[in-house]
Amino acid sequence: MQAIILAAGMGKRLGKYTVNNTKCMLELRGGKKLIDFTLENLRRAGITKVIMVVGHAKNNLINYVNRNYKDLEVEYIINPLYYKTNNIYSLYLAKDKLAKDDTILLESDVIFEYRILEKLIKDERPNLAVVDKYDIWMEGTCVAVDNEDNIVGFFDKESLPFLEAEENILYKTVNIYKFSRTFSKNVYLPFLEAYMEVMGKSEYYEAVIRVIANLRTPYLKALKLQGEKWYEIDDAHDKINAEIIFAPDADTKLQLLQSRYGGYWRFPRLKDFCYLVNPYFPPKNMVSEFKFFSQELITQYPSGQEIQRILAGRIYQIEPQNLIVGNGASEFIKYLGNAINGNFGIIYPTFEEYVECIGSNRLITMWTNNKDFKYGKDELLTLADKCDNLLLINPDNPSGNFIPKQDILTLLDFLKKKGKFLIIDESFMDFADNSSRESLVNQTLINKYPNLVIIKSLSKSYGIPGIRLGILISSNKEIINSVQKRLPIWNISSFGEFFLQILTKYKKNYLKSISLIREERKKFFTDLQRISYIRPISSQANFFTVEVTNKYTATELTKLLLWHWDIFVKDLTGKKGIKGSRFIRIAIRNSKDNKFLVEKLRELE
Repeated sequence: MQAIILAAGMGKRLGKYTVNNTKCMLELRGGKKLIDFTLENLRRAGITKVIMVVGHAKNNLINYVNRNYKDLEVEYIINPLYYKTNNIYSLYLAKDKLAKDDTILLESDVIFEYRILEKLIKDERPNLAVVDKYDIWMEGTCVAVDNEDNIVGFFDKESLPFLEAEENILYKTVNIYKFSRTFSKNVYLPFLEAYMEVMGKSEYYEAVIRVIANLRTPYLKALKLQGEKWYEIDDAHDKINAEIIFAPDADTKLQLLQSRYGGYWRFPRLKDFCYLVNPYFPPKNMVSEFKFFSQELITQYPSGQEIQRILAGRIYQIEPQNLIVGNGASEFIKYLGNAINGNFGIIYPTFEEYVECIGSNRLITMWTNNKDFKYGKDELLTLADKCDNLLLINPDNPSGNFIPKQDILTLLDFLKKKGKFLIIDESFMDFADNSSRESLVNQTLINKYPNLVIIKSLSKSYGIPGIRLGILISSNKEIINSVQKRLPIWNISSFGEFFLQILTKYKKNYLKSISLIREERKKFFTDLQRISYIRPISSQANFFTVEVTNKYTATELTKLLLWHWDIFVKDLTGKKGIKGSRFIRIAIRNSKDNKFLVEKLRELE
């Protein structure tokens, strides 16, 4: 068996990376080039005969391969028209080679793990296209596959039938194929020559496979992947994503993931225990409603703030003039420092975005001095006496510390007499036990305390971080007006407005999702307590701070989980208010994911 690698293209979308080199000479983190991954996998599989079709910057590639892979028998075919043809012509130039032996056909811009090649070679079926279940990060040619693994349809990126993707019959081609000599000689090559005769040299070789797939005889079968890693690199963004998936070590992988702050749909195998969202909401019916109206939502402007206030006020039973809707709660945080004079008291550890937006020079700080990072009314009253205003996240992040409503009302009375504000963030309040009675989101309370400002993220409790919604509530007109005038006319999208519009229909679903989180929190906490080297801290939020008591540091455990099982937890090493390197934060996900994490933690005992 031989391999043919198509490596003639210019790779213009990679910009500066391919000015002097072809795509497969792209260097990733760790110093390895794309061509290294391919040739090392082929060598490991025992394939020593390699034909490479080269063109752009061919000498650099040829010299590199000859210098570093002397044990391989590499033959080069030059495509002199690489700058104005596509890969159908490159493969046409190698047609004589394709007809001589069974062949693994690869494109040079695909990075893949060895297991894929091993699986392909061991499979007894002679003609195979490696495919993966279509996912949100993929683009390019896709195929429909029937129950017998026959490829029954080919679709380019402009004509993807997304309904078929939902029904799990749509697969992305990985651009790795196995062709038998007989198939190449008697089927593929005759069609290739005929297709080129009609369509010219500026097509793709997969167009020929599309024609063959429409024949009655099922010549080509699909080899479905089951979680094996691969990535196609077409541009600089693909390069970044591939460097995470194929990171050379745990340090690099963790660093690259942490620097993204999101966009993790590009890594569907990643189990994200770092970001804190409700895994049981929104329900499928709600998602389907969004899909049904997606064209209208994409093509039309949202309403202005006045309508958003009415919609959100209806949900929380708050008068519209006492409420502002934001592009996530974070949109308000940066404006509060301008809306309220004086300094702010805050207890560490806590959510540090407030600190960063307000500025450390305006903070009066207090630190918890117990192993569970707990504090209560007395500490808050002591701090309130020393500052102009008070900041409180309830439940707090990352500790999960919770202050009962009655204690906060006592605090509010004290602050009101002193002419001081309480800014309270209730983003995690819905997860707390008896949250409907404990929340301060109440029109009567709002009216009674003009020194009260409530901020609430809908992204976390409703599981919609991609929509980005938050609210600010206060009866203080000066604060409302100060924040409002800094917001653009359209600060949330039509998707955000539509969510507010239809949310009341799904209230029962939401309450059920919160109940499921609370039940899962109890079970998850008990399971974590049984792990010998960690100590979870009780929480009223949808996460736990966990002390790593022995065997590992927090960073070591974080890296182990990420490297071996793509489990992403929050390393709290270096966070203000947390001494040492022994604490991580773990989000509460659904039962299946939580069980998976517990199993892997036990394997590390």
